[in-house]
Formats: sequence, C-alpha cells, structure tokens
Amino acid sequence: MLKLTGLIAGLSRILDKIAGLCMVSAMLLVVINILLRALFNRPILGVYEYIVFLTVATIGLSLAHCALQNGHIAVSFIFDRLPLRMQGLVEIFINTVALLFWSLCAWQVGIYANSTAASGVVSSTSQIPLYPFIYLVSFGLLALGLVLLVKTIESVQRLWQPSLTTLLPRVNTVKTVQKAAAMNK
Repeated sequence: MLKLTGLIAGLSRILDKIAGLCMVSAMLLVVINILLRALFNRPILGVYEYIVFLTVATIGLSLAHCALQNGHIAVSFIFDRLPLRMQGLVEIFINTVALLFWSLCAWQVGIYANSTAASGVVSSTSQIPLYPFIYLVSFGLLALGLVLLVKTIESVQRLWQPSLTTLLPRVNTVKTVQKAAAMNK
C-alpha cells in the first residue's frame, strides 16, 4: 500500500509541475501578446484559444495534487467534534462517493473526447483539434480518482488500525482557524 501511495503521490506531483508550467506559459503568452500589440500593432492570432487550452491543461492536471494536499475547501467544524470512529466512517463514505463520482466523470469525459476526435472538431481560429485537451482533462480526473482511491483505502485502514500514520496530510480546520485568529490579535 505504501508503494501505491508513493507512486500516486509522485504522479500527482509530476502532473502538478506540468500544470504549473502551463500556467506560466499562459502568463508569458498574455504578456508577449500585450507587448506585440502595443509595440508593433501585431498581436498573436488565436491567443484567446491558446490561453483557454493552457487553462484547461492547468486545471485538469492540478486536480489530483490539490486533492492529495487537501487543498480543497472543507468545512469541518462539526466533523472535528465527532468521535474518531464516526469521523472514520464519514471519511470512508465521502471518499467512496467522491471516488465513484470522479471516476464516472473521467469515463464520460473520455467518451466525449472519443466522439470529438471522431467528428474532427477543431478550434475556430487556430484550427487546433480539441480532443487532446479533453483527453487531458479525462486523464487528470483519472489521477484524481487514484488519489481518492488511496484516501479511501487509508480511511478504511485508519478505522481498523487507529495508530496507523498516513502520508496524506490531515488538516484540523478548527485549530487552524483558532491559530489564525490568535495571530491577528
């Protein structure tokens, strides 16, 4: 299990680095386009589409790492006050439902990418095929599903072995908010 967790964590970090590169590329493209437009009155044709493609890649590839780091918004004021065993059961339920939902989404997005590839849909200005970017989102959702699978397995293990430590960070929202409030005084 430790090997699987490490492999999925490594994959999510690599995807996140690629997502960061896409974001930096989008920022550079916008700056270059502004400079070309202002200095030479020669903007890059189709820059809007390129930015959209880079944004799609950024979001799709960063989902798994965000989930791995618990970077999503969670309101756990009530959850943190539940008994540990009940917290474990709730975690298992939520992770299982999320795993099923995002796996289904990855599958359906993959089907949509297949139909887009078969029909030959391209962007209007630059004539770039859309299906590679749709496949990229499907792959990002699949990686998110793998992270959720690991979280589900770890939740089940924690329920039966409470002393088990995990590689995935656990954030106590109440304590974090209390510390932030104390620092602002």
